[in-house]
Amino acid sequence: MRLTIIYDNNAEQKLKQDLGFSCFANNKKILFDTGADSKILLHNMKQLNINPKNIKTIILSHNHFDHTGGLLGFLEKNSNVKVYVLKSFPSSFKKEIKTRGAELIEVSGPIKITKGFYSTGELGTLIKEQSLVIDSDQGLVVITGCAHPGIVHIVKKVKEQFKKNIYLVLGGFHHPSIEVAMEFKKLGVKKVAPSHCTGEKAIKAFEKEYQKDFIKTGAGKIIVIK
Repeated sequence: MRLTIIYDNNAEQKLKQDLGFSCFANNKKILFDTGADSKILLHNMKQLNINPKNIKTIILSHNHFDHTGGLLGFLEKNSNVKVYVLKSFPSSFKKEIKTRGAELIEVSGPIKITKGFYSTGELGTLIKEQSLVIDSDQGLVVITGCAHPGIVHIVKKVKEQFKKNIYLVLGGFHHPSIEVAMEFKKLGVKKVAPSHCTGEKAIKAFEKEYQKDFIKTGAGKIIVIK
């Protein structure tokens, strides 16, 4: 399985960077979040040789433009997809998705998306958010959008739900304190790949704590899970 970061605040050469996040899981053709701008999303997909028409499922972590803004433009290229949104998303946005011909699936509690892929369900209070959990041979992989409910809270919830070790946590961690890196170690998280809204100080703290198990991210980064 390969996880490819398509959209991020930082980007590799030939790719465009922008505030937002999107990650592609190649083995199940799942797109997690769509960034803020469909033109940037589609440009980066083209550079990465990812055909929009091959994507079968889209999961939106939460209702912020830098994670949902690329969706409607994407659906103009491929509307033959299932779109998983939180039940709490605005009805107007959900109507837009259905109007464009996509299948809308509303998420409240934890659910299975396909074999080995799960949603945590709605977490948080003020800002509700879902994360993607992949049950890999190496352990659980957790992909977060912005981790508004608290990245440590999300990790603890995943461990509680699945009763398995966490191999990798990837995505935006929403400016956690630098002590969170040590908390991750205590929770048994093997590898980390913080990006998007994590913040430079926190990223440096994770790099210092995790060393060889720290993964530098950005649009264009491919992480292989064996």
